[in-house]
Amino acid sequence: MEQAAPDPERLLQPAPPEPLSHPDAGLESMVGEEPKGARNEGPGDGKMTENSFSLKKIEISVSEAEKRTGRNAMNMQETYTAYLIETRSVEHSDGQSVLTDSLWRRYSEFELLRNYLLVYYPHIVVPPLPEKRAEFVWHKLSADNMDPDFVERRRIGLENFLLRVASHPILCRDKIFYLFLTQEGNWKETVNETGFQLKADSRLKALNATFRVKNPDKRFIELKHYSDELQSVISHLLRVRARVADRLYGVYKVHGNYGRVFSEWSAIEKEMGDGLQSAGHHMDVYASSIDDILEDEEHYADQLKEYLFYAEALRAVCRKHELTQYDLETAAQDLAAKKQQCEELATGTVRTFSLKGMTTKLFGQETPEQREARIKMLEEQIKEGEQQLKSKNLEGREFVKNAWADIERFKEQKNHDLKEALISYAVMQISMCKKGIQVWTNAKECFSKM
Repeated sequence: MEQAAPDPERLLQPAPPEPLSHPDAGLESMVGEEPKGARNEGPGDGKMTENSFSLKKIEISVSEAEKRTGRNAMNMQETYTAYLIETRSVEHSDGQSVLTDSLWRRYSEFELLRNYLLVYYPHIVVPPLPEKRAEFVWHKLSADNMDPDFVERRRIGLENFLLRVASHPILCRDKIFYLFLTQEGNWKETVNETGFQLKADSRLKALNATFRVKNPDKRFIELKHYSDELQSVISHLLRVRARVADRLYGVYKVHGNYGRVFSEWSAIEKEMGDGLQSAGHHMDVYASSIDDILEDEEHYADQLKEYLFYAEALRAVCRKHELTQYDLETAAQDLAAKKQQCEELATGTVRTFSLKGMTTKLFGQETPEQREARIKMLEEQIKEGEQQLKSKNLEGREFVKNAWADIERFKEQKNHDLKEALISYAVMQISMCKKGIQVWTNAKECFSKM
């Protein structure tokens, strides 16, 4: 018995959505069980086997940053920062740790690596790079991308990016990533030879899919809303933190004025001179401590910024799903149109207005041979369309399964990292307050002895 052809409208529907929680729940109920084999996927040629390469046995660090001058693609003089990447094997044949590779990379090369990963692994929440130029800074912090303090923070961020990729169960096996760590010359040419730019989806195409897709998956809509809210909340938090840092800096530095007043006062007082001098010293210590405090705070701000940029990585996964769903719907519409056309030719009835129908009325009907030839051609196109629709449907479902698996991994990472960062920040604030209390206690003792 011949099997019935698949219904394109039925294939068009996304997988049944799971119940969703509010974004504040941390994506707790938005992910399903990890699909088998999802951890071993990669772009054909770029995948490394477990036997040939394992980053789990290699330590990676970005140990130095160096200001350099050279010529760009336009043959113009430019100043840039290069970063020294060192990779060290944890265990060698003799049981000792040895340095295996060290090479210099520019920030633009890190960007090229990430763009490649975004194209070849569209279902993965690819780790973001640190900011190219400082954002959400308080007034004493330089926004110059050549400022030594900013370069140092970006060095730490680039190292964190490499460690994120190296710890990912799929990305760590990519050959291009391995060559990024080990091949200094001609690495850009190797990346470009993969042709990843040709596979990249244009923004116009992505925008078109966003507005024209008819059956969007509610889970991805919720994920997009969550990413928008995550970005909004963290942006607001960073802006508030910058304003608080400005105010706190001013409060602390006022105590430096107290220190100078007490020191000058001690010079004209005989009995209270020692007490005033000691109190002035405590005020100076309190005023100077704010520089180290805000430097530590900046470290926690950078951790928040990483997840600010992760929001865009989540949206990239959503956009790719919209493109996949749009291609599926387009294939289903084309198949339905061909089936209707074939049915009209077979029955001789025209259901909808068409240019072909109007031409037939004006110039007469086709001969039976012509009609049979067209029906046969349409039947072949329908078979091809059914296979294409089935293939795109399977591709879409596989994308959803793999994306959910990686979102679950991201969720666990996010919850752990942000919880740890916020707790550490609170502990630092408590320590700062205790030191302030101790300074004022010491100053009070100095005043009591006068």
